[in-house]
Amino acid sequence: MSTQHTIVEAHPIAIRLRNVTKTFGRGESAVAALRGIDIDIPAGELTMLVGPSGCGKTTLISILAGLLARDGGELRVFGQDLATLKRDRLARWRRDNVGFIFQQFNLVPQLTVAENVSVPLVLQGESVASAVRRANELLETLGLEGRGKSAPLNLSGGQQQRVAIARALIHDPRLLVCDEPTSALDAELGRRVMELIRGRSTSPDRAVVVVTHDDRIFHLADSIAHLDDGRIDQLHRVPRDTPARAAH
Repeated sequence: MSTQHTIVEAHPIAIRLRNVTKTFGRGESAVAALRGIDIDIPAGELTMLVGPSGCGKTTLISILAGLLARDGGELRVFGQDLATLKRDRLARWRRDNVGFIFQQFNLVPQLTVAENVSVPLVLQGESVASAVRRANELLETLGLEGRGKSAPLNLSGGQQQRVAIARALIHDPRLLVCDEPTSALDAELGRRVMELIRGRSTSPDRAVVVVTHDDRIFHLADSIAHLDDGRIDQLHRVPRDTPARAAH
């Protein structure tokens, strides 16, 4: 039986999950990735998901972002039940509401760096010229000034990660979902990137969910949920009464 996890004294709920399950494969080869996720994720906050590799974190955020369908349970993202949306409407919902920072970057090698970042704006109907201009401005914020015309494969792993982050932020999504956003960054760049990401979480109609193993950034969370074996076994608020906002 799942255990409901509600964050006390939080903002209004952005994402509500009740007994959400997901299994890959069938029969003897079936693997239960999620075994009954039950949690409320507040708007206006940054929630981190932590836990050992293979515990279901990436599966969970893929379901939150509408990239993967759940098998069972209830999920509402800003009041929308994603299971009720047909394929085309779901794609439009993701386009308008979700920014996803992929752990493997998922950049398009045939596009320049600025063109990769501008894709969400172009999909929303903005002109290519305007979208690329805005992309270059955001790249500069992330320390990639002058790299807009480069090919992604000519960048280092850390630079590619920042391009992927810029692409997820460029259209100011209501839901920002991040899979290990600091994994290829040094401490200083990781801090700068996470402060930028955290800044996007403070609006009351926004929410940010970050999967991470990086304990250097735990203090930037408002709440931390620990997953193990497809379930949430711990959930706590990050203390606000110390300058470091320590997570421990």
